[in-house]
Amino acid sequence: MHARELVELAALVAAHGPTLIQDEVVVSDSAIEEYWAASKCRLDRWAHRLHAMPTDGNEVATGWHETTWPAQRTVFEEIFTGELLARVITAVSSAYDRRRRTEQINPVARSILLAHLEARNRALYHLVRGSAIRAEEAFRLDRLRRRVERWIDMLVGLVADDEDFDELAIEPQRARDFGEDLHYRHRIRGAAQAWPLIQVSLRGAFQRTLSPESPNGDLNARIAAAVISCFPADLFDSTGVFRSLWMVRLTHGADDAKGMVDDLLTPSPPAMSAEPEGLDVMLNRLRRFGAC
Repeated sequence: MHARELVELAALVAAHGPTLIQDEVVVSDSAIEEYWAASKCRLDRWAHRLHAMPTDGNEVATGWHETTWPAQRTVFEEIFTGELLARVITAVSSAYDRRRRTEQINPVARSILLAHLEARNRALYHLVRGSAIRAEEAFRLDRLRRRVERWIDMLVGLVADDEDFDELAIEPQRARDFGEDLHYRHRIRGAAQAWPLIQVSLRGAFQRTLSPESPNGDLNARIAAAVISCFPADLFDSTGVFRSLWMVRLTHGADDAKGMVDDLLTPSPPAMSAEPEGLDVMLNRLRRFGAC
């Protein structure tokens, strides 16, 4: 599974997060354990690959940029883009546990997020202080990082509680502004298309900026399956990026099987028509935040 698909998953988690938070949904311990285990394995792989990065330009072997760097670059991309899902999951889990006065999901989510931020800081060190990465490559990766940060504020702004903004958002006020705007749009005509528009914009933002290879596709799929298993079986539709995950999700419990199979066999309802004015406003909002 590619990193860009985890980016799309982050948007769906933000869109459906309120359902998990507000409804009487019980998240299985097996899903939480799988999210932790797969994330830790991926963190260990990242650490190994980053440790192998030369820190001095004089240590770079002849042809390293042509033969080794393309594979190393995919690790940097995965670290930067993966932060989006890690922060959104932490925002949802914080609100979930707070509403139930438990500590079921949030300690695990925060632990993974903190470790992810450590990996991000090591990657940034190589971009800023290391001399093995060419300037144009460092600039491209830094531009990707800043794009991810804008999307973090958008999605975290939709699901985080006020007390979590300062910790989970990159720029808390930007996150609040976007969250308030979209919540307002949900109360007017044409709001049904707000989320599809966000998903299309997000997909376009990362479609051509990431390498085609995925260094940890197996672990990405496990992480995605664990996240999906936290939600009711019939919440996500069976189209698009998640079609391949339905069979993976079946392994998380036989109780979910009937609902998932029924969902796969049920045609998706036609999309609702939207008011052009509402879509124009949302698109302008996305452009103003610099995410398109």
